Amino acid sequence: MKSSAFKKKLHRYRPKVEQTIQTQRTRKQVRAEPCDPLSLERGVRQLLADKISGNLLGLWLLVPEHLRLGTWDLLRGWSGQSSERAEPRLALQLVHEAALCSSGYRRRRSLSQRGFELANGLPFVAHDVAVHTLLADHTVAEAQRLQVALGRIRRASGDFQGRLLAIDPHRIRSYSKRQMRRFRDSEKSRAFKAAQTFFALDADTHQPVCFTTATSACLATTAAVELLGLAEPILTPKPGQTLVMADLEHLTAELFRHVQRHTPFDLLVPMKNTRSLQEQLAAIPDEQFTRRWAGLATLSQPYRMAKRDAGDLVQIVQRLGEKTGEYHLNAFLSTTERDEVDTLTLDYPKRWHVEEFFNAHQALGWKRAGTMNLNIRYGQMTMALLAQAVLHQLRRRLGEPFSTWDAAHFAKSVLAGLEGDIRVRDDTIVVTYYNAPNADRLQQHYTGLPDRLEQENVNPQIPWLYGFKLDFRFR
Repeated sequence: MKSSAFKKKLHRYRPKVEQTIQTQRTRKQVRAEPCDPLSLERGVRQLLADKISGNLLGLWLLVPEHLRLGTWDLLRGWSGQSSERAEPRLALQLVHEAALCSSGYRRRRSLSQRGFELANGLPFVAHDVAVHTLLADHTVAEAQRLQVALGRIRRASGDFQGRLLAIDPHRIRSYSKRQMRRFRDSEKSRAFKAAQTFFALDADTHQPVCFTTATSACLATTAAVELLGLAEPILTPKPGQTLVMADLEHLTAELFRHVQRHTPFDLLVPMKNTRSLQEQLAAIPDEQFTRRWAGLATLSQPYRMAKRDAGDLVQIVQRLGEKTGEYHLNAFLSTTERDEVDTLTLDYPKRWHVEEFFNAHQALGWKRAGTMNLNIRYGQMTMALLAQAVLHQLRRRLGEPFSTWDAAHFAKSVLAGLEGDIRVRDDTIVVTYYNAPNADRLQQHYTGLPDRLEQENVNPQIPWLYGFKLDFRFR
C-alpha cells in the first residue's frame, strides 16, 4: 500500500511549468496567455483557420521586405533565441509598432484582433511589461551589434554610397522625474531635460547608417567618437574615401585628434563666426584667394589650434562678394586638403539632409522620450531603425507618391489604411485588399509573390509563420 501511494504522487516532483506572458487583449483587458512554442503555434494556426478582417492589413506588405532584408535572422541573433520562441516575435512586434508610428501605452491603442498580432507570428499583442522586460534583458552592446549587422546588409544592397556622412544630434525633451543635466539650445532658450540621440546619415542616399543615444550629460564629442566607431565597420572605408560633416558643437580638438589618429574618415566642421575669426580672415591678402566665379573665391591654408593639440589641420576659407569691404567670409576646418569648390558648394550643403530625415521619420520612434533606461531605449530605437529599413524598401518599390510621404502619412494611409481579410489556401496565406488605392501598381509587385521571391533567390516560406507562404489579391 505504501509503495502504491508513493507512486501516485510522483507527478509532484516533475511539474509541468507553463510559460505565460501578459497580453493586451483590448484597451481595458490585460490577461496572461501561454507563450510556450506549442501554444504559440496552436494560437497562430487557429487565427489563420478563423480568418481575419481588419484595417491593419497593409502592414503585411512589409512581410516580403522582411524576407528580402533578412529581418528574422537579425532579430533571432539579437534575442539569442530560436525561431519557435516568443522573444524574436516580440521584437518583430516592436518593429511593426514603429512602422505604424504607434506610440504611447498599448492599452490606449486598439491593435489586437485586426491582423496586427498575426503579422508578428503571435496570437496576441504583448503588454508593455512584457516588452519592457524583453528590452531590459538585452544590453546596449547587443543593440549596437544589431545596428552593425543591419548596416552591412544595407551597404551590400546599395543603400549607402559611403562617400559623405552627416552626423547630427537629435535632442528630445524628456519629462522624466530623474535628476539629470539640463540642456540648452541657445543662450536665449530655457534649459530642459533631454534624451540625446546622435545619427550618422549617408548624405547622398539620405539613409541612416547608425545612431547612438545617451542622457543629456553626454557631450557631442563623446557621442561622435562612439558614432564613428559604429559607422566604420558598416562602411569599411579606405583612408580619405569618406568625408564626415558635422556642425559647430563638434569643433573640438579631441574629435579632430581622434579622427586623424584612430579612423579612416576625413572630418569637416565649420568654425564659429566670432569677431576675432573675422579679423583674421579679413587680414588675408586678396591675391591669396582663388576666384572661382563672380561672387565666390576660396582659399586653403594650414591651421593649428592655439590652445590644444588637434594635429595638422587645413582651414578652408570661403569669400562671398565682389567689393572690398563688403565681403562675407566663412571658414571651415578639415583634417585633410580637399577640392575647395566641390567641398563647399556640393558636399557640405548635403549635411542638411539629416534635418529633413528627422522631420520625415522621427515618428517611427525617435520623437518621444520614454524611459531613461538605456538598454530599453537602445533596443526600442534600434527596432525603429529596422522598421525604417524595410519601409525604405517598400517605398522604393511603390514609387511616387508613396516614396515622398513622411512616416506618419505612410503609416496612416497604407499600413493602417487598407481594408481586407486573411485566409489560408493550402500552404499559402492569402491577403485580400478591397478597393485599395493604386491597386494596379500594387498588383505589379505583389500578385504571384511566392514565384517573384523565388526568382530573386529569396525563400518564400515565412519562418515566424511556420513555413507558410504569402500572396496577395486585389478586389
